Amino acid sequence: MVYSINYNKLWKLLVDKKMSKADLRKAADISPNTMTKLRRDEDVSMTVLRKICEYLECDIGDICAFIPSPNEETR
Repeated sequence: MVYSINYNKLWKLLVDKKMSKADLRKAADISPNTMTKLRRDEDVSMTVLRKICEYLECDIGDICAFIPSPNEETR
């Protein structure tokens, strides 16, 4: 079974904190290309996820989830 990453929890957390994606990008020093990957639910480095968690003072499970994708071919 293949799992996909999903960042919906991050977007909900930003709404709760009344923060925009641009605010997060600047505050956590994340490149625009990396933000695009996050918006597309693509893989990003653990370093980026750590920066986000440190800035938002949360755990990695608070910003992303792995979702089973049974119909997707193995990468």
